[in-house]
Amino acid sequence: MAPAIDPQLYHHQGLQHGFENMGLGENTTANAAMNAYDFTVGASVNPYAQTGVDMFYQPQQTYQHPLNYHLYAPLAPYPQKLQPFQKNIHGFFLPDNLREELQKKADATLQTLPAISSILPPSIEEYHQLVPLDISNQKSAQVFGYPSWAYKAFSSEDGNAYALRRLEGFRLSNEADIRIVQRWRKVLSANIVTIHDAWTTTKFGDSSIVFVYDYHPLSKTLAETHFGPNPRYPNPTRQHQPTGPIVPEQVLWSYIVQIASALRVIHSAGLAARVIEPSKILLTNKMRIRLNCCGIFDVIHPETTRSQESVRECQQEDLIQLGRLMLSIAFNTPSAIQYPQKSMEYIGRHYSIQLRDSIYYLYTGSTKNIDEYVKSIANQAFQNFDSALHYEDSLESALSRELENGRLVRLLCKFGFINERPEYDHDPRWSETGDRYYLKLFRDYVFHSVDESNNPVVDMAHVLTCLNKLDAGVDEKIMLVSRDSMNCFVVTYKEARPQQVQTMKFDLLLATYLRSFMVPSC
Repeated sequence: MAPAIDPQLYHHQGLQHGFENMGLGENTTANAAMNAYDFTVGASVNPYAQTGVDMFYQPQQTYQHPLNYHLYAPLAPYPQKLQPFQKNIHGFFLPDNLREELQKKADATLQTLPAISSILPPSIEEYHQLVPLDISNQKSAQVFGYPSWAYKAFSSEDGNAYALRRLEGFRLSNEADIRIVQRWRKVLSANIVTIHDAWTTTKFGDSSIVFVYDYHPLSKTLAETHFGPNPRYPNPTRQHQPTGPIVPEQVLWSYIVQIASALRVIHSAGLAARVIEPSKILLTNKMRIRLNCCGIFDVIHPETTRSQESVRECQQEDLIQLGRLMLSIAFNTPSAIQYPQKSMEYIGRHYSIQLRDSIYYLYTGSTKNIDEYVKSIANQAFQNFDSALHYEDSLESALSRELENGRLVRLLCKFGFINERPEYDHDPRWSETGDRYYLKLFRDYVFHSVDESNNPVVDMAHVLTCLNKLDAGVDEKIMLVSRDSMNCFVVTYKEARPQQVQTMKFDLLLATYLRSFMVPSC
């Protein structure tokens, strides 16, 4: 799910036209507010209206709010061939690309729109601060049969961000039809966007149904990734007969294994996905994909879930749709399903026999159930699992760096609570005398050192080394000098570590104090 919308990109007229098409332009109060407040949101034209790309998430290239990513960016000249005992400053922190990605996702999650009355409902059920994730001036009912819109919103119950999928103009004929969402809530898979709730509403000025899903910032659909204006694997010819393999085979197998894993969970629960198409599959992180919008068809077409025979037919259709999806991605064009024979010939020339046969059995409906298909690709599933474990190792290694940094930040927080508290000069528990005085001088020794020319010493290695030794309470001796240079103390790190820093009561107090700032406001 891509970042929320930058309110300074386009003129408000484009947004007003978009809201009119979303069924919100008939409200004269909303139009007056739009004219009185000149701002814009998102894109004035839906770039995916003609390609069928799902607008559930905005693309990454629309991101307009860079943070201070340069704070730890490495600068030339770069050290070469470091010894095992050597490390540069960047080795203490997350890799730059991973840190930047996480910061962008956090920024995208927290972005909101200016408060303008009557344009969008201020709240729907427990969700508030709605941000439209798809501003288009063309209604599309290609997938569900109803115009579909997506919003990001925050829950007043837990403060988390969720994605709301709205189907415009839908009327629920039987209240029992929506109860199937409760069955979908129990379907938990790493390759499915989890659904949480669904209800009908008239707060948009029409009869609509809203589905609540997890919000995945900066995600892209497979349609955008492979068939969009800036595809991940561009085809120079863009013809029906490309000259060479464009999409690597390991990428295709990764998609197949993950989707098959999701279908296995869904089918074992007695349900069918029914959304196996590029515009409804999200690439949430590197090679991680998730099925999106599951459960919607079961609500708007409940007759397909009322008999086991209908469910089995839908499950069989899931496998056929998976074959069509992989045929299109392998051929690198969505029109590949219109030329199945040529597409299969191309796959046979450029990919392995196992991949060709696997896609063929899916596409022709020869595979009867998902369990049978999973057995046939077991070797590829193990390879995909091995790659996932390697990626997990790299993330764990990066996390271990921040684990140490978090411990030192916690120690610095204690410094901030104890040092420079003049209001407690006569309190023996807080006064800067005795072992507390050592802590004050230690702070100066770590952060306020100067060289022989009286220039500040800015050495991160010195800071980290001293803090680690203090936290461990080692017996190494250091010399602490008072600010007036009249007093000098030779103490160990263990002696400089006052009892107040070590007490469990203080640790619990600090944890409670910091946690109070993390509780989201409603």
